[in-house]
Amino acid sequence: MGYAEKRGDYWRGRYKLPSGKYGTVTNAHGETIRFRTRREAKQAADDEEVKVRAGTHRDPAAGQELFGSFANRWFAVQDLRPSTMQTYRRHIEGHLLPAFEETPIGEIRPSDIAGWEKRQRAAGYAETSISGRRKVLRLILADAVEEGLRDANPAAQRRNRGRRTSRSRTRAPERAITTTLGILLIAERAALLSGRDDEFVAVVTMGYTGLRWGELVGLELPYLRPQHLRVEWQLYELDNGVFDRCPPKDESRRTLDLPDWLSMLLSDHVARNRPKRCGCHGFTYVFRGLGAANGAARRPGPKLVDVARRAGLSTGTVSAVLNSPDSVPEATRARVELAAAELGYVPGGGGGEPAAHWRRNGFATWLFQPAVTGQYPPKAPHPARPVPVLGEPWPGIPVRGRNASGRADACWLPLAPRLTPHGLRHTHKTVMEELAIPSKLMDERMGHEDGSVQARYTHVTAPMRAQLLDGLTGRWVEALDARRALAPGSPVATLDRLLHDRAREAGE
Repeated sequence: MGYAEKRGDYWRGRYKLPSGKYGTVTNAHGETIRFRTRREAKQAADDEEVKVRAGTHRDPAAGQELFGSFANRWFAVQDLRPSTMQTYRRHIEGHLLPAFEETPIGEIRPSDIAGWEKRQRAAGYAETSISGRRKVLRLILADAVEEGLRDANPAAQRRNRGRRTSRSRTRAPERAITTTLGILLIAERAALLSGRDDEFVAVVTMGYTGLRWGELVGLELPYLRPQHLRVEWQLYELDNGVFDRCPPKDESRRTLDLPDWLSMLLSDHVARNRPKRCGCHGFTYVFRGLGAANGAARRPGPKLVDVARRAGLSTGTVSAVLNSPDSVPEATRARVELAAAELGYVPGGGGGEPAAHWRRNGFATWLFQPAVTGQYPPKAPHPARPVPVLGEPWPGIPVRGRNASGRADACWLPLAPRLTPHGLRHTHKTVMEELAIPSKLMDERMGHEDGSVQARYTHVTAPMRAQLLDGLTGRWVEALDARRALAPGSPVATLDRLLHDRAREAGE
């Protein structure tokens, strides 16, 4: 039982702790409560001892640990996928610590969290982003409750609170999709922008299989088989540029049936590129990155800028001497050659193997988005600008280099504004809906899981798979015919061959 202890002109309550020592009744800030009478002190001490025996007692002083200190301790002991750890770190460092770092963890109130959410919305953040950050805050405070630093979790979701706007306020914008002809045209433009056929095959594969971006980049050669491919791994790009080889989202390992034409397209792609093992994982991947591997700045030896500094010229002039020597005066060319000889400069910086994997930003920003919108994205100090192209052959060859817009005679029009690479996955699901594919097969193909009783009693059959493959083949043939109606050939070699093969099949 607790007891009251006389301390000068007041009484304090004392109760036995689980350790066998005695504690003092305190307020929420850990300060000793000074009772006027012995009876009040004794009752408070008895109440605390009941909590001790029930296992619900919390030392108020423990709640004075700052949120920033506890969040750092909490993050350090998490053992999750690198991609999840990266996301948690972004939420904590970018949004939770600026709001709560100096607040004692025991003093964070629901109103504080509601105010933080309101400021997040005012700043223009998407509801899905705010929800993800609140989820991390809820996990942190839940563990604080487990450690006895709080009595309850103020970040727990409360029902029927706040503004009544149904789901419209929190729902994300509808994902943009395209048609099967749109997939073909976007793939063609992406190949023209990259200068190779790899991007054509990749975009078509995403549009006709529903692969996620990480699953496409992480598609290993042994899992590409005749008539189907196996989704076993994905490559997730971390902030430090490292690719984490991890299972697909939600462990959605699956086998995807391929139409004959897509299986042949991928086989020809592999035969043409002869993929090699990457240096980062030691595995052979179906698709490779674009451009030289990022490491030119770390290579030994003089760089182009060193030659320009030695010759007293701009880097543009030096580049022109090396690439188009006839376009510069003889005296300027002699200055550059002398400076390069003195420094031992090797044009090209020693070359370099193509990057092993696509970078998400490089593919989506500089290949996919220009193909979809017809515009290069803004890059300081330049605003967004149309992709300049030569009008012939159709659909136009992108023009690069100095005065590109002046040398061009056309630009691309938008095909599917707001479409992203992930939108091709939504497009594939929509096409399957149009083809009336059974939901069980659609879920299997997309890597989704339906836990309903109806799904448990439905099974995928061979006729279902045949219906899907026939439907996708029909849509592909329709897209090729529609593309041939626009122009009989293509500057993309793979598509040009497909168009001519289709013309022979149609007897034209």
